[in-house]
Amino acid sequence: MQTRKIIVEIISALFILLWCYAAISKMLDYETFRVQLGKSPLITEFAGFAAVAVPLSELVIAGMLLTKRLRLQGMYASLFLMTLFTAYIIAILNFSYYIPCSCGGILNSLGWTEHVIFNLVFVVLAITAIILMNKNQKVNNTPTYNPFLKTG
Repeated sequence: MQTRKIIVEIISALFILLWCYAAISKMLDYETFRVQLGKSPLITEFAGFAAVAVPLSELVIAGMLLTKRLRLQGMYASLFLMTLFTAYIIAILNFSYYIPCSCGGILNSLGWTEHVIFNLVFVVLAITAIILMNKNQKVNNTPTYNPFLKTG
């Protein structure tokens, strides 16, 4: 059980670093980020909204992961956002004539294949953490959180 907690802590820390780094790099170069989103054929109409919502979402999720009470929900949100980013990249690569890169910092230097692999590794990490957290809750006799089940 202790090993599970350590693994979850490590995965959470990796996501916190990723989300904070990604959000800060987007905010530091906000205009470039907004312009690149505007060039995306998939989200042109929502570029202004997405330019604010994406880094804000990344920071909120990082905050959730920092809070033990919200960590599982934050991990589900991380899984959702990483899956969404990965699907977006795959869609752009397969259905767009223009491939804008709206990533910042080090991630901007990755090729598209490497970027998809990077994202998929984080998707697997999120799934692993969710499974381990749900197992920890079962061991501790606390209810398992499932965002898809209606509660109360």
